[in-house]
Amino acid sequence: MAWEEKLDRWAAENLPGLTVKIDEPMSRHTSFRTGGGAKRMAFPETVEEVTALMEAAEGFGARPFILGNGTNLLAPDEGLDRLVVSLSNMKAIEAGEENTITAQVGITLARLADFACNLGLTGLEFAHGIPGTLGGAVYMNAGAYGGEMCQVIERVTAWFPAEGLRTMTVEELDMGYRHSFFMDHPEAVILSATVRLTPGDSETIRSTMRELMQKRKTSQPLEWPSAGSTFKRPVGYFAGTLIDQCGLKGFTVGGAQVSEKHAGFVINIGGATSGDILHLMAEVQRIVYEQKGVRLEPEVRVIR
Repeated sequence: MAWEEKLDRWAAENLPGLTVKIDEPMSRHTSFRTGGGAKRMAFPETVEEVTALMEAAEGFGARPFILGNGTNLLAPDEGLDRLVVSLSNMKAIEAGEENTITAQVGITLARLADFACNLGLTGLEFAHGIPGTLGGAVYMNAGAYGGEMCQVIERVTAWFPAEGLRTMTVEELDMGYRHSFFMDHPEAVILSATVRLTPGDSETIRSTMRELMQKRKTSQPLEWPSAGSTFKRPVGYFAGTLIDQCGLKGFTVGGAQVSEKHAGFVINIGGATSGDILHLMAEVQRIVYEQKGVRLEPEVRVIR
């Protein structure tokens, strides 16, 4: 019996309220708007559903992949012979003591920043315009405009196959530039995080968020599907500047293009496939290395 059939039977018997979709297009769940169907995509709503599903899926050989908002992912055109577990429905949030907020991983950074602003807590302004979820932001230590998640994270609760739930301090998370402990431990599932912020003035915080959002709109191609910055910042350089200096603005492969507005962004100008995007990224890497001697490392995660 195929793994998906085993999973279907198990879910019907053990989690009858769980939403599971068949051959769900990844293009509906990634900001590039590309990618074929996931053989199964599940949408748990509680920690108990997540942990039960993960424990069962491993036994069935379903190779579960955890999905947040899909804003930094590239899914294969041929689809995924995997169980994709979307945590988009896990959005609980609450204020804690001593200027802390605890939220589940499916909450967007925009909503988290708004929640903090309404409490008069500063420190998340940089995150307001980042389109991902809290889980993805912890996973890759997301940052912008001088701020990073490692500056505000206090602790994270995650599930591990061998030990179940575990709460980790920020010191244990090994958070560096676009990196965290979880990148080296893909078997773990981030479930919630607590941030510690600083008291501030709500109007000032709101004003700062508006200013940063306007800066984004002015400098970035937000009107097109993309995954944000396509490449990590090389030491001593800016990826977008190097790409621009190589004359690659507007460079196009199929429906994928290096943005004419910001060379650090690869965008889907219509009908792009994941193959187009990968081909374009490879060409950009090749040309930049040939002309500048710098190897660009993708910031976008490619799902296999």
